[in-house]
Amino acid sequence: MRTQVAIIGAGPAGLMLAHLLHLRGIDSIVLEARDRAYVESRVRAGLLEQGTVDLMTETGVGERMHAQGLLHHGIKLRFAGQTHRIDFQKTVGRAVMVYAQQEVVKDLIAARLGYNAPLHFEADAYAIEGADSAHPKVRFRHGGKEHEIDCDFIAGCDGFHGIARHAAPEGKFATFSHEYPFGWLGILAESPPGSDELIYANHERGFALLTMRSPTVSRLYLQVAPDEDIANWSDARIWDELHRRLSVPGDDPVIEGKIFQKSVTPMRSFVTEPMRYGRLFLAGDAAHIVPPTGAKGLNLAVADVRVLALALEDFYTRGDECGLDGYSEKCLKRVWRAQHFSWWMTTMLHRYDGDAFDNRRQIGELESVVNSQAGQTYLAENYSGLPF
Repeated sequence: MRTQVAIIGAGPAGLMLAHLLHLRGIDSIVLEARDRAYVESRVRAGLLEQGTVDLMTETGVGERMHAQGLLHHGIKLRFAGQTHRIDFQKTVGRAVMVYAQQEVVKDLIAARLGYNAPLHFEADAYAIEGADSAHPKVRFRHGGKEHEIDCDFIAGCDGFHGIARHAAPEGKFATFSHEYPFGWLGILAESPPGSDELIYANHERGFALLTMRSPTVSRLYLQVAPDEDIANWSDARIWDELHRRLSVPGDDPVIEGKIFQKSVTPMRSFVTEPMRYGRLFLAGDAAHIVPPTGAKGLNLAVADVRVLALALEDFYTRGDECGLDGYSEKCLKRVWRAQHFSWWMTTMLHRYDGDAFDNRRQIGELESVVNSQAGQTYLAENYSGLPF
């Protein structure tokens, strides 16, 4: 097979890149190891920054998002028995959209299949060759046969455990990571959200978050140990703990319903530098992971591929490689700002066992944020998304 850009991974990064390239007349082939049903049902992020919403709208894949997504103009911080609202519209003139990642993936898959562009599911990419040459190759298995893609560039959008991040020789990529001493127990429940906006709660028993996927499905989280056994958490125990952590006098936003999904996710930060080796470019989770507190994961992936698509357009239309040469540096500036914001939100809202000083310091920090115009603006501009 021959194409201009081989894309490994059909998550938001890979599919959005393929879509942006198609609109610019650049050919690509997308390989995805999982089947379509799995990819379209994989529960991940659920909040889109203003820039991501605008990009989907401008590129013709936002119709269902605008019809079904929930537009939010702020968030609520709940601590010390009180609720404080951060108004994004008032402070920075932007909003966010609650729209699940799997729905974004469905929209992008439908678009790609609609214009009959190559998208191969159950295609296991197992080798990248010649990444530092003018003609790199991707080898993959599909339909019981071995295949090879000859291309100009490779986009590694295959996540933390994919092959792209490991395709460069030893020492070409540096990695930076941070493990947090807690995880998130997350549930999906058949219950209407008890709040019209997300509630982030700092509580003496641990952090909690109330969010949603639709007017009838709630997504809720509890801070737990990173190695917590989900079997120890009955539905009744989960609901009891959510009531404890999210309620304040006069307001209990937790509406119980049937829990149909629950899991525990450890919290970590990770960055690979640079995000390029030769003609191999990393994007999304293959290059960086952030704790979900700041809702940056999917949005960073979209920002990466937007930069990459523009750089590839410059290369193919004018022979200009400046965008490709600057891809990693440009993306990493945004990545590290997002890492800081996610770390800040995480350390400000999660409780640290046995550290009475730090737990009291958090309350002081939260008070400083909600009672300062500058503090509210900093949170709002980062949460709703830095301009592209």
